[in-house]
Amino acid sequence: MPQDGLRAVNVYVLETGGGLALIDGGWHRPDTYRELAAGLARIGRSPDEIHDVFVTHVHRDHYTFAVELRRRHGCRVHLGAGESPGLEAVRRLGTNEPQNALHELRRAGAGALATRARAGSLAESFDPHDWEPPDHWLRPGDVDLAGYRLHARATPGHTKGHMVFEDLDRKLMFTGDHVLPTITPSIGFELGPWELPLENFLRSLTLLSDDDTPVMLPAHGMPGGSVGRRARALLAHHDERLAQTVAVVGELAPCTGSAVARALTWTRHDRSFDTLGTFDQMFATCETLAHLDLLVARNVLTAKDNDGVDVFSTAR
Repeated sequence: MPQDGLRAVNVYVLETGGGLALIDGGWHRPDTYRELAAGLARIGRSPDEIHDVFVTHVHRDHYTFAVELRRRHGCRVHLGAGESPGLEAVRRLGTNEPQNALHELRRAGAGALATRARAGSLAESFDPHDWEPPDHWLRPGDVDLAGYRLHARATPGHTKGHMVFEDLDRKLMFTGDHVLPTITPSIGFELGPWELPLENFLRSLTLLSDDDTPVMLPAHGMPGGSVGRRARALLAHHDERLAQTVAVVGELAPCTGSAVARALTWTRHDRSFDTLGTFDQMFATCETLAHLDLLVARNVLTAKDNDGVDVFSTAR
């Protein structure tokens, strides 16, 4: 991974009677094929044995190399049906820039940050061939894969069509970016309209919070640990974050989302907003706005549009 924060994306290999299946494809970059081939060689396998790739969501670090593997070896690519509008938007607009995130930055009063993000972290070349449609749009339910009882669950929030895959016999869950071991994922970072992504994310976490049995196999970070326990920890984190957000608005109101983001601390190390890079500042501001929007929906805060910028206050 080229960014400083996420060092790698995990691609999981499932050995089947007919070859190999992958959970997530990875990011199509110049060295990706070499890295995958070297990893498979360590277990005596090769990329030409891959017959299916099940992708948790449409972000480039999960989807684009699955498409490249299909070009090279003819494997089938599967993606959650809820990702169809986002993928269609990528193809129609000819860009992978998260247009809704840039819009939300402006709504948060962070237009200058949006400009820096477009000029920096988001300014990557776009290859339309990386964004060709999947062979199959997945819906929740059992997945047809020989030798496995694999069950797909819809977990919108990180993206609208995010899915996790549970290996029922081995008590494993491939959690994509929905449940990560040390961080909380970005919320609503995709093309398409903003539809209370934090509410969707929390609802999806709740669906996984009651069962401590499945072992977490995340897309970023080390595998291991209980999915249910981590889901509860993430729910508690967001409860705390919502309370912190209300407190900051109480001190600063009337205030913009950008002002609230700057007043909060970030990462497990409680870093100030100004110490973050541009890409992480974008995530932080959008996440703050997602919390603010949910609090408005819950009638805890109010929002007033001021020439395209929302100004937040505590509800009377």
